[in-house]
Amino acid sequence: RIVILHGGEMEALMAIFCSKMTILLIFVPLGLFAEHLGLNSAMIFTFNFMAIVPLASILGAATESMASHTGEMIGGLLNATFGNAVEMIMCMQAVKAGLVEVVQGNLLGSVLSNLLLVLGMAIFCAGLKFHNRQFNAVGAAANMSCLVVASISICLPTLFGQIADTGDEVLMISRLCSLFLSLVYFLFLYFQLGTHAYLFVDEAEGEEEEEAHLSVMGSGILLILCTLVVAGCSENLVDSIEGVSTKFGLPKAFIGVILLPIVGNAAEHATAVTSAYRGKLDLAIGVSVGSSTQIALFVVPVAVLSGWYFGTPMSLNFRLFDMACQMLSVFLVSQVTQHGNTNWLHGAMLVTTYVLIAIMTWFIPERT
Repeated sequence: RIVILHGGEMEALMAIFCSKMTILLIFVPLGLFAEHLGLNSAMIFTFNFMAIVPLASILGAATESMASHTGEMIGGLLNATFGNAVEMIMCMQAVKAGLVEVVQGNLLGSVLSNLLLVLGMAIFCAGLKFHNRQFNAVGAAANMSCLVVASISICLPTLFGQIADTGDEVLMISRLCSLFLSLVYFLFLYFQLGTHAYLFVDEAEGEEEEEAHLSVMGSGILLILCTLVVAGCSENLVDSIEGVSTKFGLPKAFIGVILLPIVGNAAEHATAVTSAYRGKLDLAIGVSVGSSTQIALFVVPVAVLSGWYFGTPMSLNFRLFDMACQMLSVFLVSQVTQHGNTNWLHGAMLVTTYVLIAIMTWFIPERT
């Protein structure tokens, strides 16, 4: 049976695959076959690192196309699952490999990258073009409240781990907390898309132009293919981390907290910054803060529960440094977003905080 693509579908495919970022797709075959070619761990890590960046962008575009054909509730679930699919796949591969410290760093880094780097650069770019910019403070406050709950769920097991005699209690507490965090996320999803959807509506939403979207079948095929390729690249990436860390002296904390989240958040970063510069600050905040909420309330529990499945002691017992970074970052972003009015200085402060954390992670000693 021959499938003929209509004009709208061809236009949507052209929009997805003709962007500047898709030039990096040349690294996909290099990354997938680097190990078979006998390349060293540094080359394997670099090729797969570069390959996942455009794949994350395509995955995000395919998710938006699929969500445009479904109801808001199902669309929200799709965004939760596939929007952060890169982080989830990398985390599950690393959990399976027993790299608990890298997974915890990746999860923390994804939240910090979205809250500080992505949001900070978006606000800074918006501030360069607009003197002061208004945004929906109520929607941002709801996301920040969820992030406070997620931070508490990490804080409590971490503090309990300092006084517990064995790790078994911390592990069971982490798994129970993960179940409740997942419940909170679905409650928030129902709140955001159901009972209080009017609080999250952007006033300028109606002015947006109609864009071409893939069909349900086209979006589904692209999602499945892209997810499979990301799974292969992320598996190679995770397998090369140990070699890169030992041979080249790259700290695992820096790899987990800084490098891996940059890959997973590439699509969000580009979307948030360009949207903010065009004056759509609500969209930029929704992408950055909303993605942090999804990771903290959805991806983190999935990582802990997948560790339960694989028999890996993945818990919410993070480093005290990690816990403090997340709590302080959530507090800082809450202060920036509480007034519904922002400028370029706020963005500069957020990015500076991220740079300070990145510098410190380079010097974090590995746990023994």
